[in-house]
Amino acid sequence: MEQVGDQVIVGIDVGGSSIKYAPVESGTGRLLRPLASIPTPQPGMLDQLMDSLAALARTTAPGASVGVALPSVVRNGVAFTAANLHESLIGADVRSSLQARVGQPVVFLNDADAAGIAEMQFGAGQGVGGTVMMLTFGTGIGSALFIDGRLLPNTELGHLEINGQDAELRASARARSEESLDWAQWSERVNQYLACIHRLFWPDLIVIGGGVSENFSKFGPLLRSPAQLRCAKLGAAAGAVGAALAASGLLP
Repeated sequence: MEQVGDQVIVGIDVGGSSIKYAPVESGTGRLLRPLASIPTPQPGMLDQLMDSLAALARTTAPGASVGVALPSVVRNGVAFTAANLHESLIGADVRSSLQARVGQPVVFLNDADAAGIAEMQFGAGQGVGGTVMMLTFGTGIGSALFIDGRLLPNTELGHLEINGQDAELRASARARSEESLDWAQWSERVNQYLACIHRLFWPDLIVIGGGVSENFSKFGPLLRSPAQLRCAKLGAAAGAVGAALAASGLLP
């Protein structure tokens, strides 16, 4: 499976309802098998989730390092939040917990950061300098901020306040679905959010990702920003690919 000069890394992307995973070739970001998924264990307490991740790692690429994207603020392997996951993860050393189970190096990072890493290395942000923002629109709004290709981890810009509410309560893909907004109505809310992002960060490029990006042709032309806007390229695999790249140790 392994190519000369490349590592095979298990990339795992944990969500509230499903866990996506694949073996990834670190030098190219290529999936060595199609992206697969399993339901996220419920209620998903710490040991239950770690056991599931360990089983995936052992069967996907035995003996390989493991990268895990988590919908959490993660610092030095410790989860400080747990969006749509069990609260038992908060304050847990998830890296040590999983590493003890698999006996291989493990890296955990925020899921939007992982998607951003993948897009910067092999996707819409490849080769772009300056300030680049990755925004993922899904259940909430995830964000990843890069300065000349280097990640500033754990930004939580979905919680910027707009009209007295967290931005993600108004402009996430879930908000569009729950309020039955058409693309034009939803895009106006996203434009308010993009204007706020621009006032605070003045990005050169904003990459639009998350599940909603599959419909970029329907809403992309309606978006407005002084920054260049691009649709993410790696789709559903971005989180797993970015997690694998973070675990490879090859990032700047």
